[in-house]
Amino acid sequence: MSNLEQLLTQIAQNKLGIETLETRRSDSLDFHDVAVWCLRDALEAAFNAGIEQGRNATQSDKANT
Repeated sequence: MSNLEQLLTQIAQNKLGIETLETRRSDSLDFHDVAVWCLRDALEAAFNAGIEQGRNATQSDKANT
């Protein structure tokens, strides 16, 4: 599992209460009712993780020059 997949799975678990992002070929397992405030929290967490990833990449680039 890639770092991105792990991060997205962690956000889904913590913010949305979704156990896995893997397709399980069952409507009751693959479709979820999610409150809009939980969805907002998950999107915000993903956005912030992207910002952090960008900062880390920039700092790494500066350290390598």
